Amino acid sequence: MLFQAPVLDAEELAVLRQLDELKKSLRYSLHEPKRWNGSLRRLSFARNIQGSNSIEGFDAALDDAAAVAVGEEPLDVTIQTRLALEGYRTAMTYVLQLSEEADDFRYSTQLLKSLHFMMTGYALANRPGRWRAGPVYVHRAETDEIVHEGVDIDFVPGLMEELVGYLDAGDDVTIVKAAMAHLNLVMIHPFRDGNGRMARCLQSLVLAREGVLSPVFMSIEEYLGRNTPAYYQVLGEVGGGSWRPERDARPWIRFVLTAHLRQARTLRQRVRDSERLWSALVKLVGDEDDRALLALYDAAFGFRIRRGTYRKIVAEGGEEISEQTAGRDLKSLADRGFLLPHGERRGRYYVAAPSVRNLLRDVKKDRDPRDDRDPFSS
Repeated sequence: MLFQAPVLDAEELAVLRQLDELKKSLRYSLHEPKRWNGSLRRLSFARNIQGSNSIEGFDAALDDAAAVAVGEEPLDVTIQTRLALEGYRTAMTYVLQLSEEADDFRYSTQLLKSLHFMMTGYALANRPGRWRAGPVYVHRAETDEIVHEGVDIDFVPGLMEELVGYLDAGDDVTIVKAAMAHLNLVMIHPFRDGNGRMARCLQSLVLAREGVLSPVFMSIEEYLGRNTPAYYQVLGEVGGGSWRPERDARPWIRFVLTAHLRQARTLRQRVRDSERLWSALVKLVGDEDDRALLALYDAAFGFRIRRGTYRKIVAEGGEEISEQTAGRDLKSLADRGFLLPHGERRGRYYVAAPSVRNLLRDVKKDRDPRDDRDPFSS
């Protein structure tokens, strides 16, 4: 027996209706051909990678996560963090591919093991792609107290088969089904390591199969990374410290619905910010050079721009440039006063000059008031 989704009440259905309206609006905005859409998508993907890994203690600046997202070396992370970021990027990239798979797609335990191997294959001692071989415990870092014990190893294979069967046949609303996949995997704790990352990756995969909005934009990994104590608290409340599938999953469902609502509102604001920032950049540097606009868009967000990452950004827009051209482009932007250089030779990077950095500040000043009310507070 798995944890079961509760029958949704009137408040939960009302939040789902709000989410449906937001998704329709966002789908329309993001499907319009805008030159900044690719940059927004890339930064959203980087935020998801950063958020999910930060929960596990793999901390990276957003520009380092963005570098990893396009296959470049980060500047300021440990080797272990780089490997974790790269593994998560690989697994999530596969999830994005599966979102476009034909109707014969099926969930399977082998698919989950494969995603786990992609994510954690850098540490063979942790049995990547294989169920754990013994008991597993989750400890609270501050006190070393055991806060959760995974299900007895003898029950792992059967429960995981039951989980993939539920995902293939379940009739729950997609957001609820994705949330229950996350909850059940993390409570079973089938792997020796990486269970949290796998649960979040699986949740994104279920959302990806809905097809209403790109999983890059539907994911709540960023929200969970920013609200980790609350995330752990609700898992502890629902789980009760061990495998107890008879417990009420409603607090978890409400937490996830709130996360989706707030993340969707954040994305809606970022769509508006991106449009206004791009317009401001065009006024500042002119409309004739898309490559310059791509570099300055990232720089305005505080990113350190290097030749390698700049070439990847430009390539995503459909244009291949050489390393020499990339270097000349960035030097030209510095000569024009839009970027500031740091470091020498291959270690050189560029950051936004005040004239560029202040554009985003001005855009944020004009934001509409943010609605972060708890939709279930009444």
